[in-house]
Amino acid sequence: MDVTFQFDWAAAFSSIPHLLPGIPWTLLISFGGLAIGFVIGIIFGLMRISPLFWLRLPAIFYIEVFRGTPILVQVLFIFYGLPQILGEPINALTAGIAAIAVNSGAYISEVVRGGVQSIERGQREASLSLGLSRTQAFRYVIWPQALRRMIPPLGNQAIISIKDTSLFSVIGVGELVRQGQIYIATTFTAMEVYLMVALLYLAITWTLSILLRQLERRGLVGQ
Repeated sequence: MDVTFQFDWAAAFSSIPHLLPGIPWTLLISFGGLAIGFVIGIIFGLMRISPLFWLRLPAIFYIEVFRGTPILVQVLFIFYGLPQILGEPINALTAGIAAIAVNSGAYISEVVRGGVQSIERGQREASLSLGLSRTQAFRYVIWPQALRRMIPPLGNQAIISIKDTSLFSVIGVGELVRQGQIYIATTFTAMEVYLMVALLYLAITWTLSILLRQLERRGLVGQ
């Protein structure tokens, strides 16, 4: 049977207005989850480098569990599993943000650990010799330098989290892929629509990459 496929550019471009409503949901889930994940990452990252074993152990457990399991499984557990434990339903948006938060938090924890440990020990010792307490040395000397070094990997994590939101169509979140699926169901133009979905994701992540490069050129990140 001779089947000839012709790409329909008109159908592709006509799908864009139907896909655009998914962008705010994609950004809300990704950056909302990342904001919470950053807080989680700081807490567990500092616990990870604590000299106290009873603080390090739960941090190691959390990091290994959420880095070692797929985010799709995590969001399905949050959306379908947690309501059975809590006895209350969890809406799709909350589940998506929570999944990004706990997943990115595990990776950010390692970014925080690496950033803090990358600062030379001599700077801490010099701060203490100048009369600063350990807390003051960390707050005013170690952390500002570590944060600058963390920005590039944090930017990479943001890009990964934006792309991860595409998996949340399985729970009905109205992000880009879900909007595309809804449109395809009535037009049967899967190739054209998914190409536009990919290009919209590329536009978002490329914009973020350009912003990060501008920060690097201005010397606001890195060494």
